[in-house]
Amino acid sequence: MADRISSDHPSVQTVRSTCTETATGVRLEVPADDRDAFPTDEVVRIVLDGDELFGLVERALTGDELSVPGVYETPDQARDPSGATDRLAEWVDDHGVPAGGSVLVDVIEPEFLYGLRTPGETTYYDAREPPSESLSDIAKDLEGQ
Repeated sequence: MADRISSDHPSVQTVRSTCTETATGVRLEVPADDRDAFPTDEVVRIVLDGDELFGLVERALTGDELSVPGVYETPDQARDPSGATDRLAEWVDDHGVPAGGSVLVDVIEPEFLYGLRTPGETTYYDAREPPSESLSDIAKDLEGQ
């Protein structure tokens, strides 16, 4: 069983991102100062209200910022969201986050597991270790087929 960890636990780094409207929905923009807490151009696990989903962390078109353009049910949908439902847009609406508003990104396990919450909210996550490199490589090979 995974350990439960609070968003205010000292081991959890929290990054303040900005919710930005796009032509197709919303995205989260991560400041350049905090980019070392995220892998670039990789799919990571993102927890929204207890659901573990997937998002692609992308380099911004200009500058050193990063962005998360959506959160989806599967890693494949995060890479190619055409036809998939963006759960980030739903979450932003449900939590009343305005365009230009802040969303806190909790770094539960760097480069693997992140959680989203609104400022002032405390959330609990199931913390667990990422799979070993060999298992991760096998999974990536299977996804590519």
